[in-house]
Amino acid sequence: MSRKNPRHCFTVGITDDVTHLSLPVDPNFQFEATGVTRSVFYGLGADGTVGANKNSIKIIADNTDNHAQGYFVYDSKKSGAVTISHLRFSAKPIQSPYLIEQAEFVACHHFHFLEKYDVLQYAAKRSKFLLNAPFDPKELWDKLPRSVQQNIVDQDVEVYVIDAAKVAREAGMGGRINTIMQTCFFALTEVIPIDDAIGHIKDAIEKTYGRKGKELVKRNWRAVDMALANLRKVPTRGLVTATHDLPPIVPADAPDFVQRVTSMMLADKGNLLPVSAFPPDGTWPVGTAMYEKRNIALDIPVWEPELCIQCNKCALVCPHAAIRVKVFPPERAEEAPATFKTMPYKGKEFGEVLYSVQVAPEDCTGCEVCVRVCPGKDKKNPDRLSLVMEPQLPLREDETENFEFFLKLPEADRVKLKTNVKMTQFAKPLFEFSGACSGCGETPYVKLLTQMYGDRTIIANATGCSSIYGGNLPTTPFTTDDDGRGPAWCNSLFEDNAEFGFGLRLSIDQTRALATNLLQQLASTIGDERVAAILAGAGRKTEAEVQAQRERVAALRQALAGNDNPLARQLSAIADYLVHKSVWIVGGDGWAYDIGYGGLDHVISTSRDINILVMDTEVYSNTGGQQSKATTIGAAAKFAVAGKVEPKKDLGLMAIAYGNAYVASIAYGARDAQTVRAFEEAESYDGPSILIAYSHCIAHGYDMADALDQQTLAVQSGYWPLYRYDPRKLPTGEPALTIYSKDPTVPLADYMANETRFRAVRQRNPERYDDLVAAAERDIQRRLRTYRQLANVKLDKPGETPGEEQVAAE
Repeated sequence: MSRKNPRHCFTVGITDDVTHLSLPVDPNFQFEATGVTRSVFYGLGADGTVGANKNSIKIIADNTDNHAQGYFVYDSKKSGAVTISHLRFSAKPIQSPYLIEQAEFVACHHFHFLEKYDVLQYAAKRSKFLLNAPFDPKELWDKLPRSVQQNIVDQDVEVYVIDAAKVAREAGMGGRINTIMQTCFFALTEVIPIDDAIGHIKDAIEKTYGRKGKELVKRNWRAVDMALANLRKVPTRGLVTATHDLPPIVPADAPDFVQRVTSMMLADKGNLLPVSAFPPDGTWPVGTAMYEKRNIALDIPVWEPELCIQCNKCALVCPHAAIRVKVFPPERAEEAPATFKTMPYKGKEFGEVLYSVQVAPEDCTGCEVCVRVCPGKDKKNPDRLSLVMEPQLPLREDETENFEFFLKLPEADRVKLKTNVKMTQFAKPLFEFSGACSGCGETPYVKLLTQMYGDRTIIANATGCSSIYGGNLPTTPFTTDDDGRGPAWCNSLFEDNAEFGFGLRLSIDQTRALATNLLQQLASTIGDERVAAILAGAGRKTEAEVQAQRERVAALRQALAGNDNPLARQLSAIADYLVHKSVWIVGGDGWAYDIGYGGLDHVISTSRDINILVMDTEVYSNTGGQQSKATTIGAAAKFAVAGKVEPKKDLGLMAIAYGNAYVASIAYGARDAQTVRAFEEAESYDGPSILIAYSHCIAHGYDMADALDQQTLAVQSGYWPLYRYDPRKLPTGEPALTIYSKDPTVPLADYMANETRFRAVRQRNPERYDDLVAAAERDIQRRLRTYRQLANVKLDKPGETPGEEQVAAE
């Protein structure tokens, strides 16, 4: 405003070098009030850091004369992303609507953050720094990067360390370190006398977790009591001694865009990027999640080849494509690193080859699902499996080198891969290292889809969890094969995704019809035989047929090269549409059962060749756990905290009612072969298909390491029936519906007792909970009887009359 000609329209904060309307900002500008205590905490999504800091604000504001304020910075990724909490306390009212720049207390709740983020940028002179690290105080100093040491020395920072992960394990808290770090915060800042603070923390724990059960409260209390005994001050000696420094955010051979843009965003410096750095059309490079290297796993799986039966189940269930399998020529093993493991392949599909299981150590989230599914056991010691969890840090360097070598090994010939659990996992996953929660129950379905059809898949993705981990900045988990082919992905709105995907199918069909017409018009130029072969191959769906058609289209383009006929040029531009495109509409239950159901219903009613994948978590997972029409009787959710009383909407039965759609209910953790078969049949069906996929979720409230066992219980109790409805069977005289799950063999209450969403209802009102369980049992029996009736329905073959038994049954 002091300029002679101040701007009427301008922006502040982002460097806009396109419109040049941004004003420069002095980076040293400060406007912090005096007498304010400031603290900054770096945490990991779902480790409880944000929740603990919210409780700290309440404790201080309610039990001292201080005013309190909190800002919490985190992106829309799922658990496992970095969170930054900014807390202020002051005797005077706080009016600071901006983030902290200098803090008297800084906490880093995960050691690997020091390798990626400038955590100590917030450390003021003579501040205190609390670090969660798996090291003794005497050895920690030399483990810190050189630049971190320099910052500590320059700012005269006091350093404290605690192995919070170890304390959490010993207290029975798993990976939840929040109350441990919270206790240390109060001890070091002395905002409240520590004995009083501990009492307040325990009261807050009871208020926060009491509805989830007394045992959880006791474990949290135990963690609080153990925290101070494990807190240690680190001797810094005022010397910079480290021989290593921060590793580069991305490798030197990363693409230019990744070097210039992605790396800045990964380092939490994205706001420094100018407007011109971003693609003007909104498209974003694929295959960039491989550069993220989150390093959030404390333990990772280690393969023991001598116990492996080569089932490939570990690769199937991995939510992040972080454990993979390959077969390769024996001579390639001569180039392998010293610690790379192999074994002879036991099958005959690929000849004399070697087999390897390899983990991506920096991308693994440590969910342990692969270990739980592993059937390879030591006969003398059944507890010893082919996969065992070991600490990540000592293994990281060797396994990183092994994984880099593994990626360079040739991929299997997709034509040779049969459609079964084992063979599909030899196909390269074209969905990898997403930001989904550790142990996610949705991503294995998306990954499997890309392994089976990803090089020709077009995905319309509804807003929700799958759109966040599927296409959120700064990286993209969808990637390409060695030929540069991969899924084309786009996110539409929550309410119109079915219509959006349907529009994609219509446009593809229309373009293929145009290409067919042009092909026929140019038959005299191209040759009748070639035209006939291409038209015969259009729409063919098997791997061998798709590859053969691609070769025909490539030859067609070559034949059209140099042809100045406008029709020939137009055909050359759209010839790829003569190769089958697999269109999938993907989303969660909030979209499919609720907000987007109208469009979904319309798509199912058509005869178009379109596939739908509904990943059913039975709750609005992305927005915090609100009930949906997929929420079942007896489950607690937001807007139904006392337990939902209405039955779950039966989306599968409603789709079956049309009679023209392929419908399947699947659960890969309970019956993986049926899941793979359903994907195959849905893709081969020339019409609408819908797969309703059981998807466990952290919102259900149990350790995701147990998720596959819980899926099995869901099927065994009748809670989640497995079936496939294939209209192609009816004309043959067979029933269209086949049920793949047996009658219930375990009580429904056994399944429900494992999940907090049900236990919370029991805790609140045991009598009402028992009534809801009984109602859920009745609803399950009603559904199962309905499906059994449908499974007996057959149509007569053409020219036949129904027999007496069928008439009597009807």
